Amino acid sequence: MEHPENSSEYAGLQVNSGVEQPSIINPYLKRNRFRRRELTAAEMVEGITKGDITILSQAVTLVESVNPDHQAKAQEVINKCLPFSGNSIRIGISGVPGAGKSTSIDAFGIHVLKEHGGRLAVLAIDPSSERTKGSILGDKTRMEKLSIHPDSFIRPSPTAGSLGGVARKTRETIILCEAAGFDKIFVETVGVGQSETACHSMVDFFLLLQVAGTGDELQGIKRGIMEISDGIVINKCDGDNVDRCHMAATNFRNALHFFPKTESGWMPKVLCYSGFYGTGIKEVWDMIYEYVDFVKDNGYFDYRRNEQAKYWMYETINEQLRLNFYHNPTIRQQLQAAEHSVLAGQQTSFIAAQQLLDTYYNSLPSPLVPSNP
Repeated sequence: MEHPENSSEYAGLQVNSGVEQPSIINPYLKRNRFRRRELTAAEMVEGITKGDITILSQAVTLVESVNPDHQAKAQEVINKCLPFSGNSIRIGISGVPGAGKSTSIDAFGIHVLKEHGGRLAVLAIDPSSERTKGSILGDKTRMEKLSIHPDSFIRPSPTAGSLGGVARKTRETIILCEAAGFDKIFVETVGVGQSETACHSMVDFFLLLQVAGTGDELQGIKRGIMEISDGIVINKCDGDNVDRCHMAATNFRNALHFFPKTESGWMPKVLCYSGFYGTGIKEVWDMIYEYVDFVKDNGYFDYRRNEQAKYWMYETINEQLRLNFYHNPTIRQQLQAAEHSVLAGQQTSFIAAQQLLDTYYNSLPSPLVPSNP
């Protein structure tokens, strides 16, 4: 493009074109020179069992991938790691937004690594935007001490609009972390909601974080997340908030007496602590270890893990059936027409759904029936 300053109307002004800038890419650099060699499933299993964090991270990425080839390879890795799993304490942590889940994990993790040793893995489920489908994955920034500890592993995962799928992948990630030698695993949920049920189905101890001043005694009696909690901790018990925290703890203890007895026979405890000042952390861990010893003695620990394995088998069946239905070519062609007929009032939603299901069943290959000899 010619410089307008070189026009005759601008006397005594001359602008040179300059030197053509070279490309920022080295023309002598081979494109595939630094490409990382893809590991086989056997090499991944070997690296995971040796405690290699880099290979563990690659395996988790493989588990979270939606690529069918990656999924097949991930399942092979998980199956080979399964004999090395199961030797950990799985702890689920939930609470309302702002209750201090990430800060508490940082405080709890540093304490248990210092007092009991071992290795700790943190699996944080981060909500994805409904508009952009992106996630910040910034929970790690709140765990300042734990993120730089040599015996910790923090892995945030996005929900990506599918809570059930993320929960299943989180459970598979637990197996990989256990095979890598992590004997304590934290699972942090996105907050109060449907995720609590999925989280409860993959952990041994479910810890609920609360803050004082969120309601009266009636709030504590409400069913749902209170019923599945094995322990309740009132956070931010410091400064002028101490009396309110102890009052809230008393209200929660009274509310727990209205609930039926738990399957494990354990009576959930209510404690107060401060994540900012680090007070009351030992009491929380004493409660967790007391619970683990209690359920191991009465056999509920193994029973619950067996029930969880059975639960995820059925969940996987339901998920695969749903995906197979919506990816069926015949259903894809008729789904739009069924939507229009329902919106136009030509048929009810139930009849349209039944017709689609009948079409799906008829499109499946007929089972091979052995002929009589």
